[in-house]
Amino acid sequence: MQRAIAALTSRLVIVVPYLWLLAFFLVPFIIVFKISLSTTAIAMPPYEPVITLSNGIGAFFAQFRDLHFDNYAWLGDDPLYMRAYLSSVVIAGISTFLALLIGFPVAYGMARAPATLRPTLLMLVILPFWTSFLIRVYAWIGILKPEGLLNQFLLFTGIIDTPLVILNTHTAIFIGIVYSYLPFMILPLYASLEKMDYSLIEAANDLGCPPISAFWKITFPLTLPGVIAGCLLVFIPAVGEFVIPDLLGGSQTLMIGKTLWNEFFANRDWPVASAVAIILLLLLVVPIMFFQQAQARAQEQGK
Repeated sequence: MQRAIAALTSRLVIVVPYLWLLAFFLVPFIIVFKISLSTTAIAMPPYEPVITLSNGIGAFFAQFRDLHFDNYAWLGDDPLYMRAYLSSVVIAGISTFLALLIGFPVAYGMARAPATLRPTLLMLVILPFWTSFLIRVYAWIGILKPEGLLNQFLLFTGIIDTPLVILNTHTAIFIGIVYSYLPFMILPLYASLEKMDYSLIEAANDLGCPPISAFWKITFPLTLPGVIAGCLLVFIPAVGEFVIPDLLGGSQTLMIGKTLWNEFFANRDWPVASAVAIILLLLLVVPIMFFQQAQARAQEQGK
């Protein structure tokens, strides 16, 4: 009896995550993909579905012969969407790199701090999450605008003579993304650095290895899983970010998140917007799957 219960429990542990993915990932993905194949209509919702179950099973399968991908062809023909995808990837990549440059020293300092101080430092990192994301982004408007706190401070100290134009630029977007997603970079790095055996660094130093070489040959390779996890946690949401580019980047900022929002709510073109979302999802999921396969092969070869 106990073996049967243990076997059932082990199966449930595997089944529950798959059911979760089925309900909250695969089913919404299928619905959005179905809308992306539809045609725009003046209705509620504003599209005419091309796949329905209203005419029976036989008619349902017959509908697949008439499927078309005009919305995806439209995206390929319009350079606006391609520029939006490329701009989003570039901005997200630069922001992720900046978050790594800032987050690694912070995580390293936390990991090397006294054990009694680490919980407090960890709490300070996650403290911004206690405030609304939207309020924190709005606060940066007050900091970065020409008459904001940053320009007032720089003018007061005499560093600049005229206010800097930071708001409604890519610089403001980088600041907003790095600030908002920096904890997602710090936490995986801290988890990797805390588990690292620092006696390896001491041994390298005793053998005459310079600190920089010891970092690149020992510290960085050992924390590479945390680096990759942090980069993915920052890069993936940054690609589809909408609030930060809209509030800090201004109307001239071209990112796929803003384009997606405009198609859904301004143009009310749900089929094209769904096609944009599907391509964005594939753009993010496919490289991650290839990366996971490469990591699995590397682990098997290491064994």
